[in-house]
Amino acid sequence: MKNLKRPTWLTFDCYGTLIQWDEGLLAAAQAILARRGDGRTDPATLIATYDRHEHALEQERPHRLFRDVAGEGLRRAMVELGLAFEPSDIEILTSRISAMPPFPEVVSALAEMKRMGFRLCVISNADDDIIAGNIAQLGGAIDRVVTAEQAKAYKPSRQIFDHAHRAIGVTNDDLIHICASPHLDLVAARDFGFRAIWVDRGTGRKRPPDYEPDAVFPTLDRVAEFLGTREWETR
Repeated sequence: MKNLKRPTWLTFDCYGTLIQWDEGLLAAAQAILARRGDGRTDPATLIATYDRHEHALEQERPHRLFRDVAGEGLRRAMVELGLAFEPSDIEILTSRISAMPPFPEVVSALAEMKRMGFRLCVISNADDDIIAGNIAQLGGAIDRVVTAEQAKAYKPSRQIFDHAHRAIGVTNDDLIHICASPHLDLVAARDFGFRAIWVDRGTGRKRPPDYEPDAVFPTLDRVAEFLGTREWETR
């Protein structure tokens, strides 16, 4: 880590970093297919198709709530795969997202970061009501949550990060962003110049070829250990 100024805030990607996104999304896809008695469609194929449509919709204007984006992304994915879509499928998806649990080490790691004196903010491509169920499972450690609903923009747009940084009163030197998503969060760190630690949980996602994170760890407890052993500059 080249910039050794001690951060006052740690900001976090939520899904995939703190919350078990891939696992939860797979369970949602399985539930949607099971209600149709569909044993032929691979849930992973449904997820991949949904993911492609969701990310494309997030870049469109005007801004739409994540619930609407997720619903339309799911509808398009199911139509593409020749599956009958029902509006109630959206509720299955969004309720499963809200209930997704944290990774096993996350609550204790966040508590350790709080004990070190850091303030913690989540920056997420979610709606306030959807992410509330996830934040409630994080042991009360999170000081601030900034969502795409509040910022009217989705990562990796600069707009959501600028909104978050204004909300917590920091500049790039005052924070470290901790994330698992290369194409959303690492791209933003590269383009906007803030420090980033990549939690690479072995999903096969690759960092941008032209960007090297400040540090890489497989789990959040290793991040906490790293932050606790740094010799920060006093300036």
